[in-house]
Amino acid sequence: MKANSTKRKIFDAVDLLTEDTSSQMPVKTMKGGVTMLDIDSIKPFHNHPFHLYEGDRLDDMVESIRDHGILNPVIVREIDDGYEMLSGHNRQKAAKIAGLKKIPAIIKYDLPDTDAYVYVIETNLMQRSFSDLEISEKAAVLKERYDKVLYQRQRESIMAEVAKLEGKPLKGGHGDHHFNNRDEVGKEYGLSGSSVGRLLKVNDLIIPLRHKLDNGSLMFKVGIQISFLTEEEQQLVYEQMMELHVKLTMEMAIKLRAHSGDLNLAMVRRYLTKTVDPKDRPMNIKVAEKISKKYFKGKDQKTIDDILEKALAAWFAAEGSADTMIIMLSP
Repeated sequence: MKANSTKRKIFDAVDLLTEDTSSQMPVKTMKGGVTMLDIDSIKPFHNHPFHLYEGDRLDDMVESIRDHGILNPVIVREIDDGYEMLSGHNRQKAAKIAGLKKIPAIIKYDLPDTDAYVYVIETNLMQRSFSDLEISEKAAVLKERYDKVLYQRQRESIMAEVAKLEGKPLKGGHGDHHFNNRDEVGKEYGLSGSSVGRLLKVNDLIIPLRHKLDNGSLMFKVGIQISFLTEEEQQLVYEQMMELHVKLTMEMAIKLRAHSGDLNLAMVRRYLTKTVDPKDRPMNIKVAEKISKKYFKGKDQKTIDDILEKALAAWFAAEGSADTMIIMLSP
């Protein structure tokens, strides 16, 4: 990091949420509020939906912690074998790099998964705007919001039914309006109900495919088609994508979705290769054994790859353009 770069003021949300959930969360904190915990006793939240800091942003946080310590305690919940992080994954990561062994924490007890997830989502939204989130992160936020709205609608429906059975008017006009839940969730973020629906489907993708959405190597519309496959089928598709070095197209995704429930290895390989232009497929080229021994004896694969890349770049710069190739050394 540059010495003269402006340090970011590092904030993470503490025990504050955008709404009063005290009536929903029967929790208690230890006397004094903050406890110093062994940093390794805190596990990351299961299925944590947000990417952790990297690069300059992480470096800034590490430097801030070294200079000033952790200004805001993390929030954790007690679990059977220690603690689980609710708010503070980045502080914990940076604190470990900074060499800290203990970290200040606010501990929540008897906190169910649904309420714990509210902490994870809401505290992250206090630090970043929705528009700054990656696709998979937006999907996670919308799911939490959608589930909350859906729960409220179900509650109102039950209340209306009970009031009708008892012959009593329902106060507050509940049950008099029919809402499109997706439209209501979308209003908060300037999204249409259909956009919310598509983003919600992202949550049905396996994690490696969500990462491909976020880094741009999987088109959003293609990912939505794949989200209709079972987890096992998605895993099979992902493994074959990586093995065959294939980028999924809409044509491939539509064919895969049409056969969901019946997909096997042979079918997946056929659909992933049949629609690929042969000239766009990687070529496996073997290097003669005498060349391998002469130039690459005793060298590891990374060193060999670097040498080959530089040599090929120099050759093609003089002779022409290179197609995609995978160089395989003879055994």
